[in-house]
Amino acid sequence: MAKKWRKVFLILDNLRVHHSNKVRDWLKKHSEHIEVFFLLAFSPELNPDEYLNCDLKALVHGGKPAKNRDELESKVRGAMIKNRIVQNGLCPINLANR
Repeated sequence: MAKKWRKVFLILDNLRVHHSNKVRDWLKKHSEHIEVFFLLAFSPELNPDEYLNCDLKALVHGGKPAKNRDELESKVRGAMIKNRIVQNGLCPINLANR
């Protein structure tokens, strides 16, 4: 049975690299499989990734620094679990409604 492909619709922020010639050329070459939409410039409130990135950076860089890859991975996993708890409303401080 052949795989049936569906077109991917990807929403990106306006990071400069997303507009590079290399990316633009690749997207043009694969246009039947992927279509890109860009968020408005200077609109981080429309991009939930920005909230996650901010929380993740704060939790990972806070406290004792990771000394190796395993410690860093543990901090990232812990931050993601903590973020999921907050997003699900299981934390007394509800950061999800910022």
